[in-house]
Amino acid sequence: MSKPLNIVIVGTAYPFRGGLATFNQRLAQQFMDEGHKVEIITFTTQYPSFLFPGKTQLSNEQPPEGLTIRRAVNSCNPLSWWRVGQQLMKQKPDLVICCYWMAFFAPAYATIERIAKRNGHTKCIALVHNMIPHEPSVLDKMFAPRFIRQTDGFVALSQSVVNDIEKIEIRNQHGSSDRKKSEIRKPKAFSPHPIYDHYGERMSKAEACEALGLDAQLDYMLFFGLVRAYKGLDLLINAFAKVKDELPQLRLLIAGEFYEDEQKYREQIAAAGLNERVIVHNEFIADADLRKYFGAASLIVQPYKSATQSGVTQVAFHFEKPMLVTDVGGLAEIVHHGKMGYAVQPEAGAIAEALSDYYSNARQEPFTEYLKKEKTKYAWSKMTGVFGRLLDAVRTQDR
Repeated sequence: MSKPLNIVIVGTAYPFRGGLATFNQRLAQQFMDEGHKVEIITFTTQYPSFLFPGKTQLSNEQPPEGLTIRRAVNSCNPLSWWRVGQQLMKQKPDLVICCYWMAFFAPAYATIERIAKRNGHTKCIALVHNMIPHEPSVLDKMFAPRFIRQTDGFVALSQSVVNDIEKIEIRNQHGSSDRKKSEIRKPKAFSPHPIYDHYGERMSKAEACEALGLDAQLDYMLFFGLVRAYKGLDLLINAFAKVKDELPQLRLLIAGEFYEDEQKYREQIAAAGLNERVIVHNEFIADADLRKYFGAASLIVQPYKSATQSGVTQVAFHFEKPMLVTDVGGLAEIVHHGKMGYAVQPEAGAIAEALSDYYSNARQEPFTEYLKKEKTKYAWSKMTGVFGRLLDAVRTQDR
């Protein structure tokens, strides 16, 4: 971007909690560090309570310093969408970035974009975490195509998401009466999830274990984040059962709020004879506490059954922790098998083999050294650069 831009990010942010809010705030900060004017417009109501499975949507931490965050979008109230669109049309930002992760928000985003662009100046680029969600619904077929039609370009965090956008765009254009228009593809780019680099310095294992009340003489693999069916915790428990006798020092630390029935996992743990080997912290982990959990762990395990990408991977990069992921979505694009971790099939046997290899063959040190070199690829400036190039492409295409 050759000159400073006026940028508006529309999506979740403080006072809402979670990785997506953290992402938007860190992206805004990077744009500001590069000299751009940035405002975040977030929700007054994000999810109606009956759609939210967790304990609370709101953060109990202090607001981020130096960011302009305005609450204006009620996800359930079309009048608020119209008002925000009108405000942006008059404000004439150079770039509006709508942060998309599920179809529930597509009508709001599409309405805001459609009205904002009436000024003939503003361009709208979507930052897409998931185009087709891990737990699809009828809303995806109904709402996602409308959002894609209104959006000028797309930045996705994995190539698989770029492919999903392309598929929906092709279906949108199929049968178009305007043949020339139907042959045009909107600009798209894959930009890997940058590293979350604001969680503080690494914590020693001894210090982290003391803070969490854990025995520092044991080995801990960490399953971190919200517990949902697609994340494959059941696969990990089954895999652990296969190696529990071979690896008597190994423990599984589960840190995250359960968005489904915790009891079924408790029963699975008991049936596998792992009650004394699994530590469960069923709570949303605040940003300030992440370094404790990653400090205690020697391996971060993401046994997902489906995925696009994961912010947990980038937290592991920051704390320089080797990873075991499953080869689904874009996870294997980031975690290089046999060099800084493992990318295996989403099967308990494959996960167990990787656990056995890692702990039996002292892989932590060489994997960590490779990871330290690889992490330099995932700077936030690389993502802002992608947005700049894509904005130029959108402007060129519109001429």
